[in-house]
Amino acid sequence: MSYIEDTICALATPSGMGAIGVIRISGPKAIEIADSIYQSPKANKRLSDAKGQTLHFGSIYDGDALVDEVLLSLFRAPHSYTGEDVIEINIHGSTFIQRKMLELLVRKGARPARAGEFTLRAFGNGKMDLSQAEAVGDLIASESSAAHQVAMHQMKGGVRREVAQLRQELIDFASMIELELDFGEEDVEFADRTQLHELLNKVQATVTRLTGTFTLGNAIVEGIPVAIVGAPNAGKSTLLNALLKEERAIVSEIAGTTRDTVEDEIHLGGLTFRFIDTAGLREATDEIEKIGIERSYAKIEQAKVVLYLFDAAIADTEEEQNRIQTIKDKAGNKPVIVIANKIDKVASTPSSLPIDVPLSAKNSDGLDKLEELLLDTVEIKGLSSNDTVITNTRHYEALIRTQEDVDRIRTGLNINLSGDLVAFDIRQALAHLGEITGEITTDDLLGNIFANFCIGK
Repeated sequence: MSYIEDTICALATPSGMGAIGVIRISGPKAIEIADSIYQSPKANKRLSDAKGQTLHFGSIYDGDALVDEVLLSLFRAPHSYTGEDVIEINIHGSTFIQRKMLELLVRKGARPARAGEFTLRAFGNGKMDLSQAEAVGDLIASESSAAHQVAMHQMKGGVRREVAQLRQELIDFASMIELELDFGEEDVEFADRTQLHELLNKVQATVTRLTGTFTLGNAIVEGIPVAIVGAPNAGKSTLLNALLKEERAIVSEIAGTTRDTVEDEIHLGGLTFRFIDTAGLREATDEIEKIGIERSYAKIEQAKVVLYLFDAAIADTEEEQNRIQTIKDKAGNKPVIVIANKIDKVASTPSSLPIDVPLSAKNSDGLDKLEELLLDTVEIKGLSSNDTVITNTRHYEALIRTQEDVDRIRTGLNINLSGDLVAFDIRQALAHLGEITGEITTDDLLGNIFANFCIGK
């Protein structure tokens, strides 16, 4: 990683005016460059003479011109985020000062950091593995308590520990099989095949458990799309507004008001739900409404949960039964929650319909019950802070390939395949597990991962 010879700098706080901005410098010349522009109130005090993990108050000068008074943090390698010498300068949050500081640092020998380069250096210097580095990005992007919890667990090494244990046991067996190959003419067996079967069972169980969490993990990170569907004037827009607790969608007694989808999100029980208000389902009266209805059916296919809403005051039981069945057919295996709306206008709801929630969207009656059912569609209540949940598609795909490798190893053992071929399949499994933590990487892979980070992290 030859680029580590460079010293980099970037604004580590969001760009724009604020109370404070933080400029981060990392690399072999970080302290030297900071020293060239920093002056302490104490005469002859230099950063190069200071201990690591210390704070320093002083001033930044561009020649004789005062730029700002700052609080500077000094971290000496390897005890820093990147594993290199790191300087973090707290400046006043003026956009002019931010720009002036970065220009000054570049003139003194630093270069602007690329997206994610500080974390890339942390990975390259062994401060974290690749799964932990990716978790840093997930932590920054987390918008719910569940997403924060999962990212924190992964950043502390949750995925790494699971994968490292499996890799080490497979490495031990692979080395024994490789040793057998060196004594091939003597027909010596160092690797106990029964123990290898037991290990494969353990690997398979762990991989199956981890891949089984991906649906939940993806929902936690990306949010859960929920389509609100039903006939015109069933109260879909009113329900969306009630859930959001604001007037987000236009509400009107005129049928067909919603011609396109309206989306917004809320947080329930630590999860993000993305609600999609759709056009009313009926025989379209014009081309624009027809397009809106087609989009409604498309949103049903894209959603993870479907809310079917009907007007309990005017419900035609047979028509609603047919429409509910159509929605369930479109939804496939996805949960469909049937809601009888406008119960404030009726004495009772139709008993022949499979109603999950009687509700008055206008008065918010029954809204708590609906929110409980939404949370029940996602199995998160038993999630512990120590549970490893796969949220990353790259990790999931690597685990799937590992599972395929395990199946080939097992098949090879069952048909008494030669040791060199079994060893090859074990090495393949090791490689796929290694892709998760970064033991096996390519420049393209690293580029794709860190390009999604913000500059300054």
